[in-house]
Amino acid sequence: MPNMPDKPDTWAVALAWLSQHAPILYAAGLSCVMAVLRITYGGGTGRQMLIEGAICGGLSLTIISGLEFFALPQSMAAFVGGWIGFLGVEKIREIADRVTDFKLPRRSE
Repeated sequence: MPNMPDKPDTWAVALAWLSQHAPILYAAGLSCVMAVLRITYGGGTGRQMLIEGAICGGLSLTIISGLEFFALPQSMAAFVGGWIGFLGVEKIREIADRVTDFKLPRRSE
């Protein structure tokens, strides 16, 4: 396997991108780890850990991108990611269902 050529410009660009997106990446990673640990603690399977971690990480990325909309700082990204991983996908879905039912009542048939 050939080694990656030593190009300082490539490394500088990669490190600049990482430093710019570090809070978001840290929050998504924290959310994945928290979800995996929660599933492990609860006695779940490896499949559950993998899927829950991936969904929590994606959900964290989605919610963190909306922080700016609500005029919240990006430094809250780790807080959001940690809580999403701790609560889990099912609890977040229940909360979202309650909020949308309150704000947007269902039509009576």
